[in-house]
Amino acid sequence: AARAAAAPPALGQPTLARSAEAAVLLDVFADALAAETEPGPIHLRLAKAWRLGPGGPGADLIRRTLVLLADHELNPSAFAARVAASTGASLAASALAGLAALSGPRHGGAPAALALFREEARRLGPAAAVSARLSEDRSLPGFGHPLYPDGDPRASALCVRFQAAADLEALADQVRATTGQAPNIDFALVALCDHLGAPEGSALSLFAAARCAGWLAHALEQIQDGGLIRPRARYTGDIFDQDPAA
Repeated sequence: AARAAAAPPALGQPTLARSAEAAVLLDVFADALAAETEPGPIHLRLAKAWRLGPGGPGADLIRRTLVLLADHELNPSAFAARVAASTGASLAASALAGLAALSGPRHGGAPAALALFREEARRLGPAAAVSARLSEDRSLPGFGHPLYPDGDPRASALCVRFQAAADLEALADQVRATTGQAPNIDFALVALCDHLGAPEGSALSLFAAARCAGWLAHALEQIQDGGLIRPRARYTGDIFDQDPAA
């Protein structure tokens, strides 16, 4: 936010300068998430901050997650970053627009919603928790994805690398048996951070660290394209007849 307030517009800057600024911004964002300033690859810095050691299986799982989640087409946060970049805003402002969109409960809030669902399953049992949510027409956070009716491949690619906690496995089995929905990437993130013993809120932090690279890449591409994103709106409300003489 501080850099967004002070940085000049990205338009007119040399391509190499914009690329260098993107690298610095990603580095600064990683420092903020790790709460310390360290050199080196982001996955190693996060692993150290989470007391997983300088390398090893934990760091590799973080690296895989950063790669898998860096980009996901025109999701809301990536689109927000592109819209900001299309106005000529600085790369910092574009990334901040993506982060703002990620803060919404329907985007980056999914891990927190799954944590609540998990607590319900612990208290009531998986079958009762799933049944209660379905009977109340409530969502099953962490499961299903509109783009992946046969299962989220990102979740599959990550979950095969570690053993999720028994209660999460039981919840996943119950949701599969009841609805046929498979775990999505939000489930994988929560299960991974639980497996690593990462601090509370780390699932969202890891998601943001990964996606920030995508926001910056989208912003760089949009600036190079040069077009302003300005969708048109179509009025769909009531149309009232008016007396021409009135």
